Amino acid sequence: MSLTLHFHPLASYCHKTLIAFYENAIPFAGNVVDLGDPASGDAFRKLWPVGKMPVLRDEARDRTVPESTIIIEYLARYYPGPVELVPSDPELAWKTRLADRFYDLYVHEPMQRIVGDRLRPAGRHDTFGVEQARASLRTAYDVIETDMAERIWATGESYTLADCAASPALFYANEVLPFTDTHKNVAAYFKRLKQRPSYARVLAEAEPYMHMFPRQNLA
Repeated sequence: MSLTLHFHPLASYCHKTLIAFYENAIPFAGNVVDLGDPASGDAFRKLWPVGKMPVLRDEARDRTVPESTIIIEYLARYYPGPVELVPSDPELAWKTRLADRFYDLYVHEPMQRIVGDRLRPAGRHDTFGVEQARASLRTAYDVIETDMAERIWATGESYTLADCAASPALFYANEVLPFTDTHKNVAAYFKRLKQRPSYARVLAEAEPYMHMFPRQNLA
């Protein structure tokens, strides 16, 4: 098989990439990376020294492709399917890329700061940083609440790369700063994302690992 995705089923950015594979039924082999295992971690870092997942290896084209957005762009270019995740229309394309960046930078990133703080040892927590991250999330929720008042998907009527980004970002953000009772449009959009067969499959595959997610502050 030409394509191998190196990933972990619990990792949020891996969710984003898996959605793209499942949306277009792209065949691939999956290699689950365990960074806590020296052999698995060392093998992965030989492929991508930065050590961040996911990473796509395309043997047919002799390419190693890191970063979730870039992987999805790569798939859209070289392994296209019926769902146009990166629109060919230039106007919709830049809006899609903007929305993708929005979810990665203003939902995903502050969510990960909060989760990362929960994993810190006692006495090493960053209360100020967590409050900053929560404030960033609240601002992002307000923006999404307005945007989704008249939209089905992140950029309008079509499901795109931006929705791949929004799915795990909102899933884990809702765990650290719930929005279902405060932002009705965000909650309705999130419900649609979870009902999408591609993300429903990703979540089902992640379920055996969900006990590893730090839902409670460990301080």
